[in-house]
Amino acid sequence: MKKIKVAIAGIGNCASSLIQGIEYYREVDKKSGFVPGILNNVLGNYCIRDIEFVACFDVDKNKVGKDLSKAIFSTPNCASIFCEIPYSGIKVLRGPVLDGLNGYLKQIIPVDRHQPEVNVSDILIESSADILINYLPTGSKKATEYYAQQALNAQCGFINGIPEPIASSKIWRDKYYQADLPLVGDDIKSQLGATPLHRSLIDLFSRGGCKITNSRQENIGSNTDFYNLSNPERVKSKINCKVTALQNLIPYATNISVDIKYEDKSCNDNCSDAKKVRIHIDGENFGSRPIILDVELYVEDSPNGAGAMVDVIRTMKIALDRGDSGVIDPICGKYFKHPPVPCDDLTAIQELKKYLSDRRDTLGA
Repeated sequence: MKKIKVAIAGIGNCASSLIQGIEYYREVDKKSGFVPGILNNVLGNYCIRDIEFVACFDVDKNKVGKDLSKAIFSTPNCASIFCEIPYSGIKVLRGPVLDGLNGYLKQIIPVDRHQPEVNVSDILIESSADILINYLPTGSKKATEYYAQQALNAQCGFINGIPEPIASSKIWRDKYYQADLPLVGDDIKSQLGATPLHRSLIDLFSRGGCKITNSRQENIGSNTDFYNLSNPERVKSKINCKVTALQNLIPYATNISVDIKYEDKSCNDNCSDAKKVRIHIDGENFGSRPIILDVELYVEDSPNGAGAMVDVIRTMKIALDRGDSGVIDPICGKYFKHPPVPCDDLTAIQELKKYLSDRRDTLGA
């Protein structure tokens, strides 16, 4: 079985949880049945242990030059440490800053201008990377486009894990289609987070014949991502992705609002990567009588996203094996908040199953 060679742009909390998770599940083989914490043990014959990291990029001077096994635990990363990571031999390389850091992040992420920037596409080619994951801070539009272009130059598939429009942009869709490369995004869903839960509740109302008159979602967190999103300019794309993901399920006019708040260690003093979610829905059932739902969710933010990313990586490798090009809609619909073609969750699951059951070429060989 071939390894899935992965590069990452942005070695923050999401990267930390993903890298730890690959090591944590390394001993799980194809014959294992239900494995707690994993959505799919095997996808196209690929296990989680088949994922291998070959290159990584960041701008934080305290991460650049470090082995990946050490860099993922460097401040300001605060994701839980749940697995010991052996020395990888992969050093964090200096990428361009561009608009990757705003005034808020510059206060906590130091940059050494004397650390030389690498040619990202050259590194991707030298490392034989199959896929590049974008884990940059939300709001990094120019930096995201830069890495999307570097992946194109190096003939890599591109996973856009943040809300900046790449997969949902016709320009980038066309570029990847013409280059015969797969592209997925935008803004990865959590394994079981605010948006998947909220969408499920909306679906529950719809299947029950109830009308939603008003709904709001409040997200409160303490990690670097939430600190970045405390900037009003940076939070716009995130809120837009969330609202769109919810509104697309409701075929009539209603009021959907999303709020994202940074509160220093507000969720749990022992885990600043924790997130609290509050979801409220006002509705009407039989006879236009009121029905009100309030739900609260507590979750560690970064592992929650990594649980979905291990599936996205493997389905992207399947797309590469098949020679599929452009946006892979079944992957986007299932795993991303802002896919180019919105659909309900049941349809997304069915479309992904249909895609994976297509045995073109040597699937997963």
